[in-house]
This record gives sequence, structure tokens and C-alpha cells, in this order.
Amino acid sequence: MRYIILLLTGLILGGVLTFYFLVGAPRAKLVPSGRALRAPEAGGDPPGTAVLALDENFFNLLLGAVFHDLNAPSFRLARGTDGSGATVDSGVRFIQAQTGCSSQITILAEGSGVRTGVHLADGKITAPLAFSGSYNVPVVGCVSFRGWAQANIQLSFDEAKQTLYGQLNVEGVNVENAPPVVSDMVTGYVQHTINERVNPLEVMRGTQLALAVPVQASGGTLKAQVKDLRSEVKDGVLRLHITYDFSATRGASQQTPTPAAPPS
Repeated sequence: MRYIILLLTGLILGGVLTFYFLVGAPRAKLVPSGRALRAPEAGGDPPGTAVLALDENFFNLLLGAVFHDLNAPSFRLARGTDGSGATVDSGVRFIQAQTGCSSQITILAEGSGVRTGVHLADGKITAPLAFSGSYNVPVVGCVSFRGWAQANIQLSFDEAKQTLYGQLNVEGVNVENAPPVVSDMVTGYVQHTINERVNPLEVMRGTQLALAVPVQASGGTLKAQVKDLRSEVKDGVLRLHITYDFSATRGASQQTPTPAAPPS
């Protein structure tokens, strides 16, 4: 049963995890809840636990497909802070219509000597993000820039909602090709925009984590709900330790219809 759960969970989780980490999904504004994922128990996993291992190559191959086959993720510049910590507002809704300046940032596959990706080391999930963008600065005009940001990703699990969340936190931004007079302002906008537009990441919903497997021979359905979720990052691999609470319901399985006999 351990390996069946591992397979099912891997099929569901693997295909979406990387994209949600760095891009997010269209959704209403969410407030992340639950607790941060803890390390696995020192004495070993309890019964009913599946371990899903994902390495850096897995994440980065998926990211490569996103950049190759889909449009690069773009975000309108949001309100942020300048170098002194004062709050500033871009006012892009009005300026963009008048000048055509896009006032946005676009995440790039590679730029400024940095490749966008996921690194798994020292117990942390980090993500360098290459970007380019433009911003309409009063008096100065439309400023184009490029650079890269360094971010970390924190995972949390809400048992009541059966939802795995991710929080991408931008730790620093390096902006190139921008006049010194607006460099600090653009840096604040970029950092705030990535944090505001991407977060929170609803990595896995309850309907995706829970399992319901019809068992026709027993006349019922086997169900599994996550009661604990832990993680570890080691040697370039993220391991999710998912512990399930199993139950069964009689009479809930669906019989597979018998195909009709071909006409003679």
C-alpha cells in the first residue's frame, strides 16, 4: 500500500509543484495558514507514510518546459518601497495608457548571468529568478531594466483544509541597466511585486491530496486523508513525508460497466 500511495501522490503532485512554486495559479487572494513543515521523525516514519523524492533536475526540467512551451510569466509592477523604506506607488494604470510603457516585470529563463531554477541545499529551497522589465518614472520617462532576485520558499500544511502552501520570499534584488536615481525605487517595486503577485502559493488542495480508491471486490471505497506532512531537503533532493489516515466506506464503490456484446 505504501508504494501505491507513493505512485498516486507522485502523479498528482509532481506535475504541478514546480510551476506553482515560481508562477502560482489564477485564484482569489489567499491567506496561507497551517504550520511550517517539520523535519521527519528521528525514529523513522510512522505506518501509512509515503515518501515522495524530487530532485533539482526534476524541477528544472519542468521549468524548462514552462519557458519553452508557455509564455514567460509577467506581472504588473506593484506598490513597494524605495531605498529609504518609504512606501511609493507606481501609478501605472494611468501612465501605461498614455505612454505605452508596460510597467511590468517578466520572469526569464536566463539573464544577467543567472538561470531561473530551484536549488535544494543546506535544508533550504532557494530560487534565483532572472527578470527584465520597464517602469515609467515621472520626468525621467520609461526606464527599461533587467536583473535577478534571490528567493527562498517556505512550505506549510493546513490539516483542517488539507492544503499544502508555499510562501516565496524575495531576500534580495539586483537591478541592472537602470539610472542610479531610480535604481532603489525599481528594486523596491520588483521585490514587492514578486512577493505580492506570486504569494501565497496553493501548492496542493485537499481534493488533490486526499485519496478515494474503489475496491470492487470488497464492495466499498478505501479513503485516505493526510494527517501529517513533513519535509527534508538534503543532497539536492526534496523529500515529502506524507502520513495518511485510512478509512473505508461500504457500498461506495462503483462497478465497472460490462461492455455490450458486438452485434452478430
